[in-house]
Order: sequence, then C-alpha cells, then structure tokens
Amino acid sequence: MFKIGDIQLKNRVVLAPMAGVCNSAFRLTVKEFGAGLVCAEMVSDKGIVSQNEKTMNMLYIDEREKPLSLQIFGGKKETLVEAAKFVDQNTNADIIDINMGCPVPKITKCDAGAKWLLDPDKIYEMVSAVTDAVEKPVTVKMRMGWDEDHIYAVKNAQAVERAGGKAVALHGRTRVQLYEGQANWDIIREVKQNINIPLIGNGDVETPQDAKRMLDETGCDGVMIGRAALGNPWMIYRTVKYLETGELMGEPSVREKMDVCILHLDRLISLKGEHIAVLEMRKHAAWYLKGIRGNAKVRNGINESNTREELVSVLNALVIDAEEKERSQIQAV
Repeated sequence: MFKIGDIQLKNRVVLAPMAGVCNSAFRLTVKEFGAGLVCAEMVSDKGIVSQNEKTMNMLYIDEREKPLSLQIFGGKKETLVEAAKFVDQNTNADIIDINMGCPVPKITKCDAGAKWLLDPDKIYEMVSAVTDAVEKPVTVKMRMGWDEDHIYAVKNAQAVERAGGKAVALHGRTRVQLYEGQANWDIIREVKQNINIPLIGNGDVETPQDAKRMLDETGCDGVMIGRAALGNPWMIYRTVKYLETGELMGEPSVREKMDVCILHLDRLISLKGEHIAVLEMRKHAAWYLKGIRGNAKVRNGINESNTREELVSVLNALVIDAEEKERSQIQAV
C-alpha cells in the first residue's frame, strides 16, 4: 500500500490515463477488477475554463470509481491554474494530475504535454503555481524525455517534488519513440533513487509477472498499466492477485469476456447515449476479442453494428459458437 498525499490506495496497481478510452464507463469497469487507482483521460485546461460542454461531460466521476486521478493538460500557467482550481472545487476527483507525456503534435505545438520535458524550470514554475492554488494532491505523468539527446527525467521529477507535487508517474519512453521500441526501466530506477515522493512506473507491463519485475528491478512504488488493460480488465485483477499472493489466476472464458464487454457497453450507453456508445464500443469490443480464435468474422459484424441489439447479438453468437466448439472437443476426447 502507498499514499499519494493524503489519499490511501488499496494496492500498487494503477490504470493509466488513456485518451479516448478512460471515460467513466471504462474506469468503473476496471475499478471493479481491483485497481488501486484509476486515472481519467486528459482534459484540456482551455476547455474547462471556457466551460465547453464536451469538456464538462468529461469531468463526470462515478463515486464507485474513487480514488480517482483527473488529468489536465495545457501550456499556459494562467489557464492551467484556473482549470486546476475548477477541478479542485467542483469535481469529486481525489487527485489532480498534470499531463507531461502526451506526444501528439497537436498537443505539443501548444507547449503542452511532452513539450514540458525540455524545461525543468518551466515544470517547477507550472507545478508550483498549481499546488499553491489547490487543496487536492497534485501529481505529474511524464515521459523520460523528448528524445535520446534530451533526457532530463531526474531533473524533471525533482522539479515536480520541489514544486509540491505528491507523486510522479514515469513512462520509460521518449516523446520521439511514441509507443514503439522498448521502455527503459533503468531510468525509472534512477529517478526513484533521486526523489522522495512516490514514483509509479509505466511502460511494457503486459503481464502480472512484468508488473512484479518492474517493482523489483526499479524499486518504484506503484505500477501503471495502460494498453494491456484494453478489453482486458482481468489483467488488473490478475496483477493485483499476483502481487499480493504470488498466485497467477487463469484467463477468463469467452462468456466471461463477452458478459463484461456488454456491461461496459451498457455503461457507455448510460454515459453517452446508444448511437455514440455503440460506435465507440466497436474498438473496445475488438480489444475484448483479442486471443479468441476465429474472431475476424466477428469483428466485421461488430463494425457493422449500429444498435445495442445488433452488437449484443454478435457477441452472444460468438459465445454460443465458442461453447459449442468446446463441447465438441470434450466429446471427441
């Protein structure tokens, strides 16, 4: 167990804040599989300040998700502080996180996201301005550097700590790498040795064994799981159990996968309405299908679905087919 500021987490497994994915429907589903902390997708400071309707909807948090970290991004101190104050005073988030890792050009060209990684002094200035203005703990999610020639991870993390930040989540890739290549866990260990606030490691945690190895090799306080949890909240559950007991739990059945997929869909419908939810759920459903044999045909059916009834029908047909194949194999033996 560890604390971020005064927020006590039940375990050391954290859901990463993934843009376009980590809305309330997804976060709650992952939370129910045991995550110690879930992080919301990044929200624009300017969108908050201007009270943009779409942005305001992104601030919704179900009480069952808590503790939750809500991530904001921006390049100007004034709007970042104003947005942080709004989150502090008007949402039920437990932690305010600042994005310093997004590599997307439309974000970095606004001096936001990973662009901060080039200037430890700016990090100190921006983070200290936010911590001075809010009551909730402030954390930072960052990458190890801009490129191989500009890796200031230790200085950047130290700047966060000096500015009053309560934790750092570090992705062991540069901005230039995007999500390619291998994450550098050595830099995570180096940063942990040079700061006194909690450090959450991120990058290439694809199995429960990876999570334990990251904790053991780097000494980090928590482990952040992102892409490995897409369509697979069991990764969170299996990691929590493995870290707690050393037991490696089995993989879910096709029926279990599809039942949770439909639960996720229904939560998304409650959040965004049927039409938008079904369109958004297509990518999630494809992730839930990973590892299931013969899923190509089912994917076509998913991508042609426009209503809940159509999508659920496709998923249930997959379950029936999988269970019939399983019965045939048993009988053959």
